Parts: sequence; structure tokens; C-alpha cells
Amino acid sequence: MHLLHKEFMENYQCSYAHGEVFVSKRRMGETVVGFTSIASNVHEAANDNTKPYRNMVMDAMRMNQGNVSQYPIIEEEHNADTTRFFDLLKDSNEPLWDGCTNHSKFSVVAQVFTIKLDHGLSEVGYDKIIEWARSILPEGNMLKENFNATKSIMKPLGLGYQKIDMCPNFCMLFYLENAKMTEYMTCGHSRYKPITGRGKTLVAYKKLRYFPITPRLQRLFMSPRTAEHMSWHQAHNVVDGVMVHPHFSAESRNVCLGLCTNGFNPFGSFAAPYSCWSVILTVYTLPLGMCMRPEFMLLSTVIPGPSSLRRNIDVCLRPLIDELTQLWSSEALTYDISRKQNFLMRAALMWTINDFPAYRMLSSWSTHGKRACLYCMENNKAFTLANRGKASFFDCHRRFLPLNHKYRKNRKDFFIGRVKKDVASPRLSGEELHDVVSEYGDIVFGLQSGKQKFPGFGLTHNWVKQSIFWELPY
Repeated sequence: MHLLHKEFMENYQCSYAHGEVFVSKRRMGETVVGFTSIASNVHEAANDNTKPYRNMVMDAMRMNQGNVSQYPIIEEEHNADTTRFFDLLKDSNEPLWDGCTNHSKFSVVAQVFTIKLDHGLSEVGYDKIIEWARSILPEGNMLKENFNATKSIMKPLGLGYQKIDMCPNFCMLFYLENAKMTEYMTCGHSRYKPITGRGKTLVAYKKLRYFPITPRLQRLFMSPRTAEHMSWHQAHNVVDGVMVHPHFSAESRNVCLGLCTNGFNPFGSFAAPYSCWSVILTVYTLPLGMCMRPEFMLLSTVIPGPSSLRRNIDVCLRPLIDELTQLWSSEALTYDISRKQNFLMRAALMWTINDFPAYRMLSSWSTHGKRACLYCMENNKAFTLANRGKASFFDCHRRFLPLNHKYRKNRKDFFIGRVKKDVASPRLSGEELHDVVSEYGDIVFGLQSGKQKFPGFGLTHNWVKQSIFWELPY
């Protein structure tokens, strides 16, 4: 009927109006014209910036079900993942009310949910605002009625996290082989709070939130907006002879990561002291202008307070170290939409970024006293002030300067009348440092485990433990 009424399009030599993509290639002086199927059109369609929330659903489906380039021509009965995908896709295109052109059911949910998180609204406050908004919208609008209903829509996007019960004293996690225990081996503290009233729900004293990083790294390759950027460093590895991005093995899509962590008070600076820690990973295989953007920083762990972790941070890093080890030894099968192929993704942690107090917690070298410097270690030139008994590092680093540097002979602006002739001690390699750390045994973790010092602490070394990062095979 369409052909009878509309006829064929003028100058319609080749099919291109039914989802195909125009392809033009030159070879041997001639132009070859052809078209690809709708299956190869997903990359271009997903780059449609006019439908960002539909694109969000498409990216989520690639994550949960692999390559969905064939989704428009599925003829078999839908499985659970496919059904959920089509429900999300329907929500992303369904208008908020009949005649609405600016917002869809899914876009409003995503935007209002983001506003709640950005401005710290309580669930009660969120529900009140939604109740008011529904009252002024037309009858039959699709705005969800409360916070729980909103979460039910966002959940299928596949950005969940794991709740792991942990000891309030940071001595262990109820994780893997310890998952079924009911009290802690070290301090004997109970796992669950006493049951009060008629409720029989067991509530743990403290929970660790862990966000797996593998699915989010895979999603960076499955999204058309980031897939090509994930191998940016292959073509931009060297600038003027200086390496600007690291890479390893023959696979250019292997991921290099940096870890940063610090404590903060989530209740504001004027609230009671509370130390909550977040562990964030940055993706260094992205271009220089992208790798430090907030949207590409992967929150991996949220460690609750109120007490400071100190050396017990290793207990809370256990899930992350296990996943990093797995990403190195057993690759994750990942679909790269920019090349339209599967590959085995690996990832490696390159370094950590932190301030000096957190430096002690991650490196396991105490940053207090005369041995605080992890570069000089036991060879530093710090001294104790006569009146206050404090360690001073004044004039300790001229020995790092070149032998002909003018500051080495400066007798006025440093120690009066002193000339620096000695040189800095050689820095230990990774293998040498590992051999040194391996000489020290394990410690008992927990806030109630007491002071544990290795022989010679403060005199010949400042090691307080053997860091969990040494468990990484690289």
C-alpha cells in the first residue's frame, strides 16, 4: 500500500533507507559502492546524541548480554535479559505523558535520581518532591511515585555493588571462605547486632560496599563513545621521544590503572569526627584529557567509619586485590564495539596516588620520625631538634643534586659553612624491595590487636606490615 500511494523514491538506485549504512571505497581507480546491514549500523545509531537515555540503555544491554547488534531482527522467544532490555528501551522512548516531547519516562527518572544524589536529598525529601511533582503533572503521567520505585527502574542498567559484612574493629571480612562465620576470629566480636522486638532480620554491625571494576571496564569497550579512546595510547605512546602512556604485552587494549584513596567526613566539617574512606581507580589508557574526568574514575570500595583504618586498610582492600589478580591471570572476555570483535582484556595496577598519611597506610612504611622518607629509607640524613625533640629534614636533600650544582658549595643558605660532597644512595629496585619486605612476617589486623612492631623499627627501618599490594603477581 505504501508503494501504491507513495511510489519509489526518486533516484533510488541502491537501498539505504531501511537501516543500511552507505559504504564507499576506492580501489584501483574505481569507486565501489555498497551497503552494510542493520547489524553494523549500531555503532552509528548509538552515537545519536539526541537520544542520550536510549544510548544509556543500549550500553547497558551490551554489558549484560554481550553484542546486541542483532537486536532488531530477533525472531526467537525473548530470554530474561532480552525482555528486560526491551522494557528499558520502551521506557526510554515512552513519553512522560501523552503529548510530552521533552521528557521520557526513563529520562525523568534518571535526571531526578541524579539530582537527589548530587544534592544529598533524603529519601523522605525525595518522595515529597515527587509527590508534589506528580500533583502538577497531567493525569496519567509516568513519573514514579517514590524512591524505591525509581531504584527498580535504574537497577537493570547493571551497576550494582556487593555488600560484605566486616568486623567493626577491621580485623576481617566475612568473605569467601569466611562468609558463613558468625563471629570474628581475632577479636571475638559478634557479626550481627542483637535481635530486638519481633523482627528476625539479622543486621551486621558494619558493611563494606564493593563495586566490581571488571564490568565497568568492559562497558568502556562496549560503548561506542569510549571504545576507540580505550586504545588511544597505541598511537600516542611517544611524544618527542618521551613515553606519555604506559602499555604492556602485545594487546593494545589492556588497561592500565591508578589507585587513589583518602578519608573524608561525609557529614561535613562541622559534624562529629567520622573517617569514611573511598578507593577510586583511574583508567590511564584513555586520552590525557579524559583519564582524570570524574565520569571515568571508578569507585571500587566504600569503607565505613567512624574510626580511622590505619594499617588495617589491607583487610578492606581484599576484594579489590582479588579482582585485580584475576584480571591479570585470567583475562575477561570483552566485546570491543569499535573493532566489532571480542578480545581477552587484562588490567594492571600501575601506582597509587595519595597524600602523605595515606601513603603510610598503602606502602606500609611509617611516615613518622626520622625514617619517614620512603626514598632515603634508612639512609636519610634527618636529625632531632634539640629543644622540641621533633624530627627535622632541613638540608637533607642537597646530595640528590648533580655533583657540579652550585647549591652543593653554598655555605650560607643551608647549614652554615657546610659543603655537600656525598651522593644519594641508590634507589632499590622492585625485586630488591620485595626481598626486604619478605623478611618481615604477618601481623594481626584489627583496632584491638595492640601495637605490633618488627625488630629494629624506628632504628633501621620503618616497616609496619607487608602491604597487600605485594600479592599482585606483577
